[in-house]
Amino acid sequence: MKNNVVTLEEAKKLIKFYPDWPKEGVNFVDLLPLLSDAKIFSVIVEELGKHVTTPNIAAPEARGFLFAAPLLVTDSKTHTLITFRKNGKLPAKEGDLQKVAIVKEYGEDSLYFRKSDLENSLVTDGVVEVTILDDILATGGTSIEMAKHLEALTVTKDGVEYPVKVKEFVFLADLSFLHGKELLEEIAPVYSLISF
Repeated sequence: MKNNVVTLEEAKKLIKFYPDWPKEGVNFVDLLPLLSDAKIFSVIVEELGKHVTTPNIAAPEARGFLFAAPLLVTDSKTHTLITFRKNGKLPAKEGDLQKVAIVKEYGEDSLYFRKSDLENSLVTDGVVEVTILDDILATGGTSIEMAKHLEALTVTKDGVEYPVKVKEFVFLADLSFLHGKELLEEIAPVYSLISF
């Protein structure tokens, strides 16, 4: 740190890699050390906020929450956080829970979100614009499926139906050698603070 100012390069140095975890062939990226320093975490949140241009953020479990939730109380324009959780973690009324099947680099999984949470979103120019925010962009599988499911829905407010549009993807870091960015760019622009 120079003159008590934190840079993204200094933050990048805190990120750790664990080869062959949770299974052989996977290189796990550990961002939790970024939470051990308030100044670094503040810089990360501020930088993420600069790239979020919608009032609505969709963030997957578990680490996506850690970096998206602070934007609700910063100077960013974030109004609504739509959480995507693992099976059995999200209580919902009948018909409210939406399932998203995903393929990750280490296997298949599912995430769930509540349509009612999406209905709390702000409408801008006749559209519910959403930013998908996550910690790491690897193959892009999770974000692609989230985008597909969100854009297949409409939000009804005061008797009017509004389409849902994913406007952008924002990540703390991307693993460029996995080429997930190219796949996501077919849907919307992609921003990453740090690239490996």
